[in-house]
Order: sequence, then structure tokens, then C-alpha cells
Amino acid sequence: MKLKYFAWVRERIGLAEEDIALPDDVATAGDLIVWLKGRGEGYAYALERDAFIRVAIDQEHALHTAPVRGAREVALFPPMTGG
Repeated sequence: MKLKYFAWVRERIGLAEEDIALPDDVATAGDLIVWLKGRGEGYAYALERDAFIRVAIDQEHALHTAPVRGAREVALFPPMTGG
């Protein structure tokens, strides 16, 4: 699965994207965020306030309860502002 990071999530993690093998115990977008937070300091810092993190699964906005199994791409980004 390809993970894409945007805005300050990308800056704090230090990557724009990466390919991962999804662990067996990760079923939802929320599970993915929790798992990522355990991957290191940059991830923990970027995702520390996980309720603010927005998710898109295969380019469709999704809730943290949405399943990620079978997805090709998951994007994580902060709330968007208009302008």
C-alpha cells in the first residue's frame, strides 16, 4: 500500500510518501494511524492529535473507521482551510 503525507504531516514525518506492507492487525484508517505513531518520533509527533488528521482512501475522503484492507493508497493530511 502506498501512503502519502501532505502539509505539516509530511514535514514532521520527513517523507512525502512510502510503500508499506499493512500489518495483519490494521483494519481501519484509525488503526493505521495508531500503528504509524509507533514507527518513530517523527510519526508520533505528526500524528499526536490523530482526531485532527484527515484521511483519503484511494482518493476518497474517509472516516477513521473506514477499512483500509485492499486499498491501493491512503493519504494523511491536516484539516484544510479555505482561502
